[in-house]
Amino acid sequence: MTGTTGTTVEIAAGTGWVTICPYDRLTPGRGVAALIEGEQVAVFRTRAGELYALGNRDPFSGAYVMSRGIVGRRGEVPIVTSPMYQQAFDLRTGECLDEPTTPDGTPAALPTWRVRARS
Repeated sequence: MTGTTGTTVEIAAGTGWVTICPYDRLTPGRGVAALIEGEQVAVFRTRAGELYALGNRDPFSGAYVMSRGIVGRRGEVPIVTSPMYQQAFDLRTGECLDEPTTPDGTPAALPTWRVRARS
């Protein structure tokens, strides 16, 4: 994304958008955590400049750590790898690419939020 001075990152919440931070404050290839309407959200900026927002709670460990995961790609799929047990999650859908369910049988997917950069 070129010309990002003055651009903010926003997440859709409720009936509007919540400002998270200036776009330039997000380090490419890294994530940050934000609290949106009482829920922890992991916001990621890829090295290509794309933005994604997923739940911050790792469904396998229960720890709120996804924002500290490793951002990369699996083929053409942008992913974040959990820092706990290293499962890969699709940044677009929140789906776990390694295991369909957690050990207790619940779906191994992270909730997703709409995210945008706004000038």
